[in-house]
Amino acid sequence: MDFNDIQNAWNNEKGENVVLPNNLEKIQSANTPLDKIKKNLKNEFIYQILSIVFMGFIPMGYDFSAKGVALYYLLYSIFVAVCIYYLVKLYLFYKRLNTVTLKTKDNLYETYFDIRLNMELYKTFGFALTPFLILYLFGFFYYKFSEIPGFFATEITNFQLIIVFSIVVFVMLFMGVSLEWWVHRFYGKFAREIKDVIDELKEE
Repeated sequence: MDFNDIQNAWNNEKGENVVLPNNLEKIQSANTPLDKIKKNLKNEFIYQILSIVFMGFIPMGYDFSAKGVALYYLLYSIFVAVCIYYLVKLYLFYKRLNTVTLKTKDNLYETYFDIRLNMELYKTFGFALTPFLILYLFGFFYYKFSEIPGFFATEITNFQLIIVFSIVVFVMLFMGVSLEWWVHRFYGKFAREIKDVIDELKEE
């Protein structure tokens, strides 16, 4: 942006969009963390799609009964539907990031808040998958323990119910902490760098 560009912008009474050269450099410095977010998102799509496909072949590696296979794929189909819903939203977010040009403060603000919004969407995605994780774990343990003769012959005791409840609580807490760490590690710290640029611009 040269002096003529700035002068023309003022003449057109659009002073709120004018960015001085030193500010422009600061705004464009946010491209580096933005590129890292885009790279991490792209890798996420690849890994998650491969994981979903892999899970579809799990029954083939075990001697499930016909009823067990049917129940597994019923749960799996719901799981895939939830994944598709959130992955489409995150993909649209990724496409928006690819079209972002950080040349004005408005661009920077919009991009930052879009990132924050989709970080929360990612956490919601993780929590939406938590019940499936719990059901898969119980299904797996049921399959393994059913091979023990007489294991399910006795009635369920209060102690066993407490164990089940404890496992559910533990998995929920584990997923909550893991999601917070994951989002911060791969997205949050880069969003913070963009926020720092915004704060620097506010101080001037």
